[in-house]
Amino acid sequence: MVASAHLVERLIRAPRERVWAALTDPDLTERYFFGTRVESSFRPGEMYRYVDADDTDIIDGTLETVDAPNRLVMTFRMLFSSELADEPPSRVEWTLSDVGAEPDAVTHVTMRHGDLALSPATWDHVRTGWPIILDSLKSFLETDQPLPEVERTDGPVDATEIEGNWHRAQGVTANNSVWELLDGRSHTPDDADELLQRAYAAAYHWHRATGATEVNQARASWIVSRAHATLGHGEVALHHAAQSAAHLTRAGDAAADFDQAYVYEARARALACLGRLEEAREVYRRARSVPIADEQDRSIFDSDLAVGPWFGLDVDAAS
Repeated sequence: MVASAHLVERLIRAPRERVWAALTDPDLTERYFFGTRVESSFRPGEMYRYVDADDTDIIDGTLETVDAPNRLVMTFRMLFSSELADEPPSRVEWTLSDVGAEPDAVTHVTMRHGDLALSPATWDHVRTGWPIILDSLKSFLETDQPLPEVERTDGPVDATEIEGNWHRAQGVTANNSVWELLDGRSHTPDDADELLQRAYAAAYHWHRATGATEVNQARASWIVSRAHATLGHGEVALHHAAQSAAHLTRAGDAAADFDQAYVYEARARALACLGRLEEAREVYRRARSVPIADEQDRSIFDSDLAVGPWFGLDVDAAS
């Protein structure tokens, strides 16, 4: 699987109607779209194709949305090699919006090429092709001259790394969002579903993130354990607490001092949820006794430890 979309935006000094014409008039696409002519009725549900000078099909697809001069959506399939033609169709969306008014009309052009997760060859071909096309479109509309033939010198791109970076960003966002629902509230059924969805989303993305380590996996399992414990799901919380501990053991010296404290906290909370208060009390004490060198880290951990629910465990006594 590769990253699922490309997004290219340009500001073009031309009114929307003129940009739209450049997207849909074969005499104009031939000027900037690698010499290809677009052929279509431009009615929703109809086919379209881009053809070269020999009338060979280069790209084809189905028009999904035709809203002149605002939005054009189409499926997209490249045909000039069997590898490309055999991939599932992807989806291209053009959006045009006004930025300036006549006589200084400027159009914001957005091209989003999505549904590429299962089409790695297409993804790789269009990643450099679309910027050239939009730059040439801009040049053509502003100067009446498309770009001269250019060759992009971009080095090879590791699609797996791009996808991994995306997972990392999503993991951070999802993890941070979990804390919005761990604020001591009484969770409604909708809140509970949302909490678990965010926690599992964080874990899912971290397991696939570029550079993810055993420490990241330990923290991902911890957030899932905490979510389940908060909702009173003791057995599941205990399972993920054990998973967090296992990841942390494998991490060795790469783990921070506070990671061990949180592993004990997760197990203590899960045990308390199950009514195993004597065991919970002992593990809680271990959590409190872990040395945390940084004062701010210590303060954050103590604050998290103080937040319930503790299911009848006398945390003051346990301290």
